Parts: sequence; structure tokens; C-alpha cells
Amino acid sequence: MKTSDFYYELPKELIAQSPCPDREHSRLLAYDRSTGKIEDKIFSDIIDYLNPGDVLVRNDTRVIPARIYGRREDTGGTMEFLLLKRLEGKKWECLAKPGRRAKPGLTFTVSSELSATVIDTLDDGNKIIELNYDGILEEILDRVGEMPLPPYITKKLEDKERYQTVYARENGSAAAPTAGLHFTPELLQRISDKGIEIVDVLLHVGLGTFRPVSEENVEDHRMHSEYYRCTEEAAAVINAARAKGGRIIAVGTTSCRTLESIADDNGIIHAGSGMTEIFIKPGYKFKAVDALITNFHLPESTLLMLISAFCSREEVMKVYEHAVKERYRFFSFGDASFFY
Repeated sequence: MKTSDFYYELPKELIAQSPCPDREHSRLLAYDRSTGKIEDKIFSDIIDYLNPGDVLVRNDTRVIPARIYGRREDTGGTMEFLLLKRLEGKKWECLAKPGRRAKPGLTFTVSSELSATVIDTLDDGNKIIELNYDGILEEILDRVGEMPLPPYITKKLEDKERYQTVYARENGSAAAPTAGLHFTPELLQRISDKGIEIVDVLLHVGLGTFRPVSEENVEDHRMHSEYYRCTEEAAAVINAARAKGGRIIAVGTTSCRTLESIADDNGIIHAGSGMTEIFIKPGYKFKAVDALITNFHLPESTLLMLISAFCSREEVMKVYEHAVKERYRFFSFGDASFFY
């Protein structure tokens, strides 16, 4: 299986640069896997595809404003840091740009309340830095940090909360679980009122999720690891619904990957937490997820491969061809699709 098998042509103007003004008024492409039928809808119509007894599984991670800019204390040179993963104490793994100038021992001042000292360089070029601050880091980052928007979004985001889901709770992600951006509190209430259970799991999204696969052969690609958690309560609700014939509907590929990481071969969800490197690609047999809400993904990405495992590569390419023709908006701030 070649990475190039998952390439498609996308006009640049279809890459969404800003979110839809009203979250639930994004467009929705619904694809029926049993018939091959495609329907063009509005996202709020998702409720029509959900049945009483189904479970909607969300990822309630919250994005950290993890992009910070520091000034070197001796020369005044600037450095961009993108915080990726919290290590012990105040140490973080991060991306630094320009990386070659981020030498161990150098300190960069971000603001009067935050500075960063470079500790080490990892084999992949990432840096280990130690943050110097007093107080609560998340509050400081809210003041001085910027949202780590993907590189294909070049427009400045005016409202940081538009890169968060309305149910985001626990800080820890370097990127948003973007399928969830379309939900409003009102839509979630209508879904709940219809008799659909809503359950939260956690997966802190790393930047690797959005990177294209660089290996020619898909099998040679190594996934990044991400932290997940599923509570006993959430597992019990999901398992009870499945036992009664309800469908498990994942909101986004992050919820999907979490569920598939903690399900056994009988589809039973086991509570727990840890790191997952699950790589879902064509040939994978899904154990837990029955339907999937997701955005439109980058060519040659692991996310597109996941969708191609849920349907087939040929079906996904047909769906994406339709989406391009109908001028859907793509990627993080784009429209949604529903595979069921």
C-alpha cells in the first residue's frame, strides 16, 4: 500500500481559513456505507441520523495556546516555541524555529512572567526546554500564548475559543479535535433530548496527527504516541448501549482512535489510561465504532487512511471528489462528513 494511493487534488481556495460564523451551520456530507448514497446537508441535520439508544462519544480535551515567542537575552534574537508534551516538572518537549539557533543553555524571554531555557536537542530535532515562571502555567499561556493553528491556516484567529470545542475541559492538546467544533450547546441538548447518550473520553492531540506521511510505503510509517483516558462511567454507558443494540458514534478521529485502543475483540470498552500509537489503515477491523463524524482531511495523511479503513479507499475518494465538486470547505475549520 503506497502513500500516494491516498493523494487527491484539492483547490487551494477550498482550504478553510476561518471557522463558520455559526458552528452548527457548517455543511455536512452524509455517506451511507451500505448503499453508497451521498447527501448534502447542514451540520445541525446530524440529529436526523442519530437514533435513541445511540451513544455519541466526544473528546473533551482542550487546546493549550502553546505557541510562544521568546527573545534571546544576550542578542535580542527571536525564537518561536511550540509546546508539544509536558515532561517532568517544568520541562516540555517542543518544536523550535529556527531550530539551529535554539542551543542548549540559551534562555529566551517570552514576557515579564515567562521565560524558556533550552536544555537538550532530541534525535528528531525537537527540543527539551524548561519554562521559568511563578503561578499557574495555563493562566500565563492564556495571556501570552497563541493557538497552534495548522500551517495551512494563514489567517489570524480573532477569537481563541473558536479553536476549542464548546465542551473542551482538560488542557493538554497541541491541536483541536476539529470534528467537535461544529457542535453548539443547543444542538447537544436537542441530541440528548432525543434519547442519545453523550459520553466523553480524552485524547490529548499531538501535532503528528496532521502531518502527511513521509514514507513511501504506508507500512513503514510510525505513529506518534498520544495520552488517552476513559473512565469507568464512560465505559459502562458505552457497553450498556452496545448490549442493547445502540450504535457507538465517534465524534472525530481522536475519539475513534481512543475507542479502538481500549476495545477488546468483542467490542467491549475497558476503562483506563495510557499512551496509544494505534495506526488505523485499510485492512484494520473496527471493534467499537459504528459511525464516524469527521472533517475533510489532508491528502496522504493518516486521518485519510483511517477513513479509508472505515469505508474503502475507493469510496472515500468518491466522497472527496463529490466534496470538491460541491465546494465543501476542507481541513480544521472546514465542513463535516458523517460516515455511517
